[in-house]
Amino acid sequence: MKNELLFINNLTISVDKKTIVSECTLSVNLGSVHAIMGPNGSGKSTLALAVAGHPNYHITSGKLLFDGQDITELSADKRAQLGVFLVFQYPYAIPGVTISTFLREAYRAVTGEKISVKDFHQLLQEKMKLLSIDHSFAQRAVNEGFSGGEKKRFEMLQALILRPRLMVIDEIDSGLDVDSLKIVADALNVLRKENLKMAIIIITHYPRILQYVTPDHVHIMHNGSLVQSGAASLAHHIERVGYNNMFNGTP
Repeated sequence: MKNELLFINNLTISVDKKTIVSECTLSVNLGSVHAIMGPNGSGKSTLALAVAGHPNYHITSGKLLFDGQDITELSADKRAQLGVFLVFQYPYAIPGVTISTFLREAYRAVTGEKISVKDFHQLLQEKMKLLSIDHSFAQRAVNEGFSGGEKKRFEMLQALILRPRLMVIDEIDSGLDVDSLKIVADALNVLRKENLKMAIIIITHYPRILQYVTPDHVHIMHNGSLVQSGAASLAHHIERVGYNNMFNGTP
């Protein structure tokens, strides 16, 4: 398809030789927002990490096509260079490495573009301003002593700098209070305005984030399989009846 960016074709994924996701198929178009929901242990994060290329998540059958290219065997860094970006549920801290240095090296690695310290500093300040982040943030060590909200806003800042084509968001609402969630959602909406063709996959357990970022498609995952798809209203239905009642046939 002309507008198709990612095609997950009959994917089966294993971790430590145990199958977690079975025969998953999903098509994601340019500029679209997909939410993948489901109870804990349903395989949502496994799917996200496999798409991003995490080496511990093995694709045992099926294919991943990105803009028509087979990326099933590509390493995570090669996928990042093509435009795949993963927002971690629990980002790592890197003591001694400033945000400015980290992002400049990431920018060089992903884009292949050489950029001076001065020019990158200007770019970074512009993007931080869009997210209402204080300029002093750039000199903090990566995720060291960050609150949950700060960690997630930093993930948004990375995406603004790297301009991915596909953003996979793994449980971004995990551990956030209402105020922090709203700040992160606002940042995500800024990202969408800055990069209209970027596709987004939001992995989430609860529909809270979807109150602020409206998905085009909602998919339900259960026992490692995508079992139902629908419009944004499907998320509200889940909130009303719960996963257990839904799987037990409650209308």
